[in-house]
Amino acid sequence: MKRKTLAGVVGGGAAALLLTLNPQFEGTRHVGYLDPVGVATKCMGDTTDVVVGHRYTDAECLASQERQLVGRGEGVLRCTPGLKGHEKQLAAAVLLASNIGVGAYCNSTIAKRFRAGDLKGGCAAFPLYNRAGGKVLPGLARRRAAEQMLCERGL
Repeated sequence: MKRKTLAGVVGGGAAALLLTLNPQFEGTRHVGYLDPVGVATKCMGDTTDVVVGHRYTDAECLASQERQLVGRGEGVLRCTPGLKGHEKQLAAAVLLASNIGVGAYCNSTIAKRFRAGDLKGGCAAFPLYNRAGGKVLPGLARRRAAEQMLCERGL
């Protein structure tokens, strides 16, 4: 079976945005670690098959990022298919889903508004998702503001 590419799933423009912004938002850590709420994480925010304390190569981190974003992109498009062709809104949604999970994204106010065709309203709801472990985290607030700005571009 042919391997799916990020550009093939979300389109070239959204893929370029994701491959640029995801490392900026997540940073890159080559050693598996526990995030602020205790989730085992590696590389650029990947939470699958993590061994805390294990060292990951650049190549492993790049492959991990592509695999993670392809999966998140597919999930976002399953529950908000109307985002196909809206590269900035789609990229913002995938970045959010990479952080909160596809299930949480699909049940979010943002996704509900996107499904209703309200792109502006969906973008306006990004600041609602600035908590982890029930606490507002300044880093998440900055990230949601940046995702919202990306989402609102061109609307």
